[in-house]
Amino acid sequence: MSRLVVGLREALPLNAVEEFTVEVNPDDVTERYVHMLAACGVDRVSMGVQSFVDDELRFIRRRHDAQGARQAVLTLRHAGINNVSVDLIYGIPSQTLDTWRYSVDQAIALDVQHISAYNLSYERGAPLWAMRERGEVTELDDDTCVEMYQLLVRRLEAAGYEHYEISNFAKPGFYSRHNSSYWDGTPYLGLGAAAHSFDGEVRRYNPADLQEYLDRINEQGIAYDEERLTAEEQYDETVMLALRTARGLDTAIIHDRFGQDTYDYLMRQARQHIDEGRLTALGGQLRLAPEAVMLADAIIRDLFL
Repeated sequence: MSRLVVGLREALPLNAVEEFTVEVNPDDVTERYVHMLAACGVDRVSMGVQSFVDDELRFIRRRHDAQGARQAVLTLRHAGINNVSVDLIYGIPSQTLDTWRYSVDQAIALDVQHISAYNLSYERGAPLWAMRERGEVTELDDDTCVEMYQLLVRRLEAAGYEHYEISNFAKPGFYSRHNSSYWDGTPYLGLGAAAHSFDGEVRRYNPADLQEYLDRINEQGIAYDEERLTAEEQYDETVMLALRTARGLDTAIIHDRFGQDTYDYLMRQARQHIDEGRLTALGGQLRLAPEAVMLADAIIRDLFL
């Protein structure tokens, strides 16, 4: 990591960096490693805790336990890294409302600056997918997942966290800078195997296989493939990302970037959702109503071209 940062400093103006985040798992967090991060200029750490219930951690095959996650936060603070984000997962088959409440409350008690929470997904080819297909686990029902999400929102907002994106909560002044850039369309540069870059119109992506990445750079000087988004794809992506945020979609941007016809289409498609209370339209901003967040995907699809 130190060698990587030295190399980046030679190539890029890192003195202009406003936020330097590294993602870790709790079992990565040793005093030596964390002091190295701080010496490199890292000022924010995002940690995949997932749960503070040991049985749930074992079920999703995490190497750490709950106490290890708590200790990792303390180790980060001791090294001077005071901007800490933790990830949590709800919808784990063995999870209950009580165990989920416990995990949320444990994260609050640690006084971290940022909390992300995601519904457990079953991805084809993953062990959990195979276990479900064999009948070894039963997916948690949708109603319980909705209750878990609502509990999450209530408890975090009561604790002073701002719900600034569907899955993300932060104390005032601690919104994730890089995530916010993705959501508002700011260009970003990805370096290394499997990294993605985007300039607003063209998306570039590097091969995930490290050897292929190195071979292509050695042979061609570049390793990425690219795709140019059509105007329709740019519109869809703008709508999807903006509506996931508390700020919502600035309809003037749609008008200015995509024209009157596309703006008129958006407002026609949004009308039923506005009339039925799933979307609000105030001051030129379209926003998801709080009670409609769990329907976000379906609502957003209705607005696509």
